[in-house]
Amino acid sequence: MKMNKPNFDDYLNKSLNTLDKNIAPRKNLWTGIERAIVDNKSIQKNTRVWPKLTAIAACSIAGLIALNMFVMNSEPQPVMVMSDYFTQQKQSLLVQYKNQEALTTNWQAQLQELEEAEQAIKEALENEPQNRALLTMLAQIYQQQLSLINKVHAPHWQHI
Repeated sequence: MKMNKPNFDDYLNKSLNTLDKNIAPRKNLWTGIERAIVDNKSIQKNTRVWPKLTAIAACSIAGLIALNMFVMNSEPQPVMVMSDYFTQQKQSLLVQYKNQEALTTNWQAQLQELEEAEQAIKEALENEPQNRALLTMLAQIYQQQLSLINKVHAPHWQHI
Protein backbone atom coordinates (compact mmCIF):
# COMPACT_ATOMS: atom_id res chain seq x y z
CA MET A 1 0.00 0.00 0.00
CA LYS A 2 1.49 3.30 -1.08
CA MET A 3 0.79 6.25 1.13
CA ASN A 4 1.21 9.83 0.01
CA LYS A 5 2.21 12.64 2.33
CA PRO A 6 -1.21 14.05 3.29
CA ASN A 7 -2.47 10.56 4.09
CA PHE A 8 0.60 9.82 6.25
CA ASP A 9 0.27 13.08 8.16
CA ASP A 10 -3.40 12.35 8.81
CA TYR A 11 -2.57 8.82 9.96
CA LEU A 12 0.18 10.04 12.30
CA ASN A 13 -2.04 12.73 13.85
CA LYS A 14 -4.88 10.25 14.36
CA SER A 15 -2.50 7.71 15.99
CA LEU A 16 -0.99 10.30 18.34
CA ASN A 17 -4.42 11.53 19.42
CA THR A 18 -5.62 8.02 20.26
CA LEU A 19 -2.45 7.14 22.20
CA ASP A 20 -2.83 6.61 25.95
CA LYS A 21 -1.01 9.55 27.56
CA ASN A 22 -0.61 7.95 30.97
CA ILE A 23 1.73 5.09 29.99
CA ALA A 24 4.43 4.72 32.67
CA PRO A 25 7.71 2.88 32.18
CA ARG A 26 8.20 -0.33 34.16
CA LYS A 27 11.22 1.12 35.98
CA ASN A 28 12.84 4.53 36.59
CA LEU A 29 14.85 5.37 33.45
CA TRP A 30 16.15 8.80 34.49
CA THR A 31 19.14 7.50 36.48
CA GLY A 32 20.38 5.52 33.48
CA ILE A 33 19.86 8.51 31.17
CA GLU A 34 21.66 10.82 33.57
CA ARG A 35 24.59 8.38 33.91
CA ALA A 36 24.84 8.03 30.12
CA ILE A 37 24.92 11.82 29.69
CA VAL A 38 27.62 12.30 32.38
CA ASP A 39 29.76 9.43 31.01
CA ASN A 40 29.42 10.77 27.48
CA LYS A 41 30.58 14.24 28.60
CA SER A 42 33.65 12.86 30.41
CA ILE A 43 34.57 10.76 27.35
CA GLN A 44 34.19 13.80 25.12
CA LYS A 45 36.29 15.92 27.50
CA ASN A 46 39.13 13.32 27.52
CA THR A 47 39.04 12.91 23.75
CA ARG A 48 39.30 16.67 23.30
CA VAL A 49 42.22 17.17 25.70
CA TRP A 50 44.66 14.48 24.53
CA PRO A 51 44.99 15.61 20.90
CA LYS A 52 45.70 19.14 22.12
CA LEU A 53 48.31 17.95 24.62
CA THR A 54 49.90 15.74 21.98
CA ALA A 55 50.07 18.62 19.52
CA ILE A 56 51.59 20.93 22.14
CA ALA A 57 54.19 18.30 23.09
CA ALA A 58 55.09 17.64 19.45
CA CYS A 59 55.50 21.37 18.74
CA SER A 60 57.61 21.83 21.86
CA ILE A 61 59.92 18.98 20.92
CA ALA A 62 60.24 20.25 17.35
CA GLY A 63 61.02 23.73 18.66
CA LEU A 64 63.69 22.45 21.03
CA ILE A 65 65.30 20.39 18.29
CA ALA A 66 65.31 23.38 15.94
CA LEU A 67 66.78 25.61 18.66
CA ASN A 68 69.44 23.01 19.45
CA MET A 69 70.38 22.72 15.77
CA PHE A 70 70.57 26.51 15.45
CA VAL A 71 72.70 26.93 18.56
CA MET A 72 75.05 24.08 17.60
CA ASN A 73 75.50 25.46 14.08
CA SER A 74 76.10 29.01 15.26
CA GLU A 75 78.85 28.10 17.74
CA PRO A 76 82.31 28.18 16.18
CA GLN A 77 84.03 24.81 16.22
CA PRO A 78 87.10 24.68 18.49
CA VAL A 79 89.21 23.35 15.63
CA MET A 80 88.36 26.33 13.43
CA VAL A 81 88.98 28.86 16.19
CA MET A 82 92.32 27.29 17.12
CA SER A 83 93.34 26.88 13.49
CA ASP A 84 92.55 30.49 12.62
CA TYR A 85 94.44 31.79 15.65
CA PHE A 86 97.62 29.78 15.03
CA THR A 87 97.56 30.42 11.28
CA GLN A 88 97.46 34.12 12.06
CA GLN A 89 100.32 33.75 14.56
CA LYS A 90 102.41 31.73 12.08
CA GLN A 91 101.87 34.25 9.28
CA SER A 92 102.79 37.07 11.64
CA LEU A 93 106.07 35.34 12.59
CA LEU A 94 106.92 34.56 8.96
CA VAL A 95 106.36 38.20 8.00
CA GLN A 96 108.40 39.35 11.01
CA TYR A 97 111.35 37.10 10.11
CA LYS A 98 111.03 37.46 6.33
CA ASN A 99 114.22 39.48 5.89
CA GLN A 100 116.17 37.63 8.59
CA GLU A 101 118.45 34.76 7.65
CA ALA A 102 117.57 31.32 9.11
CA LEU A 103 120.16 29.36 11.11
CA THR A 104 119.39 26.08 9.30
CA THR A 105 118.48 25.31 5.72
CA ASN A 106 116.07 22.43 6.30
CA TRP A 107 113.66 24.25 8.60
CA GLN A 108 111.03 24.56 5.85
CA ALA A 109 111.03 20.75 5.40
CA GLN A 110 110.49 20.36 9.14
CA LEU A 111 107.68 22.94 8.98
CA GLN A 112 106.16 21.01 6.06
CA GLU A 113 106.19 17.79 8.14
CA LEU A 114 104.43 19.58 11.00
CA GLU A 115 101.84 20.95 8.56
CA GLU A 116 101.21 17.42 7.26
CA ALA A 117 100.71 16.22 10.83
CA GLU A 118 98.33 19.15 11.35
CA GLN A 119 96.28 18.09 8.31
CA ALA A 120 96.12 14.46 9.51
CA ILE A 121 94.85 15.55 12.92
CA LYS A 122 92.28 17.87 11.32
CA GLU A 123 90.98 14.98 9.20
CA ALA A 124 90.63 12.85 12.34
CA LEU A 125 88.81 15.73 14.07
CA GLU A 126 86.22 15.83 11.27
CA ASN A 127 84.93 12.48 12.58
CA GLU A 128 85.31 13.41 16.26
CA PRO A 129 85.19 17.21 16.62
CA GLN A 130 85.07 17.18 20.44
CA ASN A 131 87.90 14.66 21.00
CA ARG A 132 90.09 16.28 23.68
CA ALA A 133 93.18 14.21 22.88
CA LEU A 134 93.10 15.20 19.21
CA LEU A 135 92.51 18.86 20.09
CA THR A 136 95.49 18.75 22.46
CA MET A 137 97.66 17.13 19.79
CA LEU A 138 96.63 19.82 17.30
CA ALA A 139 97.51 22.58 19.76
CA GLN A 140 100.90 20.96 20.35
CA ILE A 141 101.57 20.77 16.59
CA TYR A 142 100.75 24.47 16.30
CA GLN A 143 103.06 25.28 19.21
CA GLN A 144 105.85 23.25 17.59
CA GLN A 145 105.41 25.17 14.32
CA LEU A 146 105.63 28.53 16.09
CA SER A 147 108.55 27.34 18.20
CA LEU A 148 110.41 26.08 15.11
CA ILE A 149 110.00 29.42 13.33
CA ASN A 150 111.13 31.34 16.41
CA LYS A 151 114.16 29.12 17.15
CA VAL A 152 115.39 29.08 13.56
CA HIS A 153 115.23 32.84 13.16
CA ALA A 154 115.84 34.13 16.65
CA PRO A 155 117.64 31.58 18.82
CA HIS A 156 117.44 32.05 22.55
CA TRP A 157 121.21 32.59 22.95
CA GLN A 158 121.01 35.71 20.76
CA HIS A 159 118.69 37.45 23.26
CA ILE A 160 121.09 37.36 26.21
